[in-house]
Amino acid sequence: MPCLLAIAAFFVPRLVIVLVFLFSDYLGRAYQTNLWPILGFIFMPLTTLAYAFAINSAGALSGLYLALFVVAVLMDLGFIGGHASREQSRRSRRRGR
Repeated sequence: MPCLLAIAAFFVPRLVIVLVFLFSDYLGRAYQTNLWPILGFIFMPLTTLAYAFAINSAGALSGLYLALFVVAVLMDLGFIGGHASREQSRRSRRRGR
């Protein structure tokens, strides 16, 4: 079952955050308050899951866990940046008409 959640995290990370939050204390052990997982759910879901995995597995961001965290940050920023560039190109096409 954990492998299915890990695979699903790449495709629907927000759903995985909700499931993990509802059915376990995994996020609660990684974060001191509920504010950071909520903000992570909104802005950077893969980063939120990667940080929780690193803290629960190793206790700190180091080694391979740090690399996983950095990849998650880059993926989140890439998704956000890709959407913004699509919106900008769509707006510029509308102005040209």
